[in-house]
Amino acid sequence: MCSARTSMLIVCLPCQPIILVLLDITPMLPVLDGVVMELQDCALPLLREVIPTDKVEVGFKDLDAAILVGSMPRKEGMERKDLLNANVAIFKTQGEALEKYAKKTVKVLVVGNPANTNCLIASKSAPSIPKENFSCLTRLDHNRARSQVAMRVGVPSDSVKNVIIWGNHSSTQYPDVHHAIVNHHGKEMSGFDAVNDESWLKGDFITTVQQRGAAVIKARKLSSAMSAAKAICDHMRDIWFGTPDGEWVSMGVYSTGNSYGVPNDLMYSFPVMIKNKTWKVVDGLSINDFSRGKMDATAAELVDERDTALTFLGA
Repeated sequence: MCSARTSMLIVCLPCQPIILVLLDITPMLPVLDGVVMELQDCALPLLREVIPTDKVEVGFKDLDAAILVGSMPRKEGMERKDLLNANVAIFKTQGEALEKYAKKTVKVLVVGNPANTNCLIASKSAPSIPKENFSCLTRLDHNRARSQVAMRVGVPSDSVKNVIIWGNHSSTQYPDVHHAIVNHHGKEMSGFDAVNDESWLKGDFITTVQQRGAAVIKARKLSSAMSAAKAICDHMRDIWFGTPDGEWVSMGVYSTGNSYGVPNDLMYSFPVMIKNKTWKVVDGLSINDFSRGKMDATAAELVDERDTALTFLGA
């Protein structure tokens, strides 16, 4: 688990100094010391202090932001219910620590997989912290979708805006470009018009984004590292400083059952706009039958995960 205790400086400034608190299990403290040395050697101008610890009361105390990266990975022969059982225990403990030690205004980002359901368990285990303060990482998928479209069209990735990742951070997620905008050499176009290949957008594009994590593992024998770290930074920066006018990003956030027919009590990835550290789902987007089917399928998976996890939580 990595957490960030921001300094008591004006947070509206574009340059936010931070104190970084790194929590790990006791046997990993020597490795953590190596991480601290590397952070020091980066000479990062906004990093004021790094505190490595194996003590929960130190790691979670008075946090403004918490990034929960540690989870039990799925191992060969492990059934999904076994994975959920192990992670419920982890994120119940971390949620209880947030409840006991962190500020009630803490912004919590869950990265460890299965991220959506782990995030829900952490939230339920910290009942005095608003559910809106919890989110899970689908920004990596969002960035992957932007990049795939940009490469297909032949433009920089920042020329692609307003893609959407719906649902679960899993192979059922739905990367959607129906509302995307592409700046194609000075001319703004819809994502579909810019790509001009509907079969690719409804086929290989979706499966490439859905399976990109597995492809990275197959290629480098390790899970995503640099791209995941960049996505975490993107996610937290947007929470702190907001999204540009007219643009949205993808985040796994708490569903109240009032947006796009997504069931209540799930952490579901929606398009969101952020202002004053508060996210709001972008409502009112048109949803065609193709998208509806994909969105419902990933919601069904999340409902199943949630219901299984809650049996282990004792809820």
